[in-house]
Amino acid sequence: MASHRGHRLRLEDISHRFGEFVAVRDINLDVAGGELVALLGPSGCGKSTLLRIISGFIRQSQGRVLFDNEAVDHLPPSRRGAGIVFQNYALFPHMTVAQNVAYGLEAQKWPRQRIGPRVAEMLALVHMAEFAERKPRQLSGGQQQRIALARCLAIDPKVLLLDEPFGALDKNLRLDMQIEVKRLQREYGITTILVTHDQEEALSMADRIAVMAYGSIEQVSSPTEIYDRPQTLFVNQFVGTANVVAGEFVSADHGVATVRVTGGAVLKARETPPLLSGAQVLVSVRPEQLRLESAPGDGRIAGVVKAVMPLGPHVVYEVETAGGASLKVSEPRAAAAALRRPGESVHVAASEAACRVFPKS
Repeated sequence: MASHRGHRLRLEDISHRFGEFVAVRDINLDVAGGELVALLGPSGCGKSTLLRIISGFIRQSQGRVLFDNEAVDHLPPSRRGAGIVFQNYALFPHMTVAQNVAYGLEAQKWPRQRIGPRVAEMLALVHMAEFAERKPRQLSGGQQQRIALARCLAIDPKVLLLDEPFGALDKNLRLDMQIEVKRLQREYGITTILVTHDQEEALSMADRIAVMAYGSIEQVSSPTEIYDRPQTLFVNQFVGTANVVAGEFVSADHGVATVRVTGGAVLKARETPPLLSGAQVLVSVRPEQLRLESAPGDGRIAGVVKAVMPLGPHVVYEVETAGGASLKVSEPRAAAAALRRPGESVHVAASEAACRVFPKS
């Protein structure tokens, strides 16, 4: 097992340019020992560049990378203490599983009498002991991924870096490997950075998520905080599904805002940024936080059911509002309960706790 668990990783004012293009901009991130932080964002947002800066494969244009409060910018990848696992596994095809796991230990000049037991320990850790003499081509994708992890963990890295590690796996196997990696990460107590564009992967695996866009970090928070209290419109729309309706800010009283949305309905919302009366805003509500009612009332938007999609225990309705907006409403489906029908007039209810208001920019 790891001899020094839970190394701290800190990024200070990291920026990097490829010519005139700024790939990452003013990144500050503090990762506690033993924490798993996901870098989440769309393709081209800078998350893989940031991972390569941490590992030493790219030297940043400015800023510092620190392991345990010591800068490692002058060190090559082989001496930083970062282990990296890529999407394509990067196993040596001509070597056996055991030889692949031993490779890093041999490169670090471990005594030969210690390499064999260490390889056996790592293969047991990832439940692959019986495959020691096989070649990578004789393994499934998930098994190859386990060997890549074992090879990485064998050298006892200070930080584990995972670059879209499950992207090549099918959906069921991906879930199995996510559970397996989470188990290993907890069991091993290793500080981990996971790069992914898959929001479900980040929400289910990470202790904290850093959502990235255009080379910058938009928000760093726990998965529930990211989902329930997004700080920017980008985070709100990238993580999860959100209905967004245009409106006009009316007033705020004791932390509760009043917004008149297109079509005339009035909604209330908490935790609203400072806004002037008359400001154009966007109101966001998650589909599962809306309910369909038959009668009008406060905080309800009149509309007509356009589509009905039963999804096992839930049913998703698409509702066109009087103001022309399209809202998705996800409700639990009671056993034997009749579903609403297309063309039916309804009123979409949104509580003030469910609504979030963002300036329209």
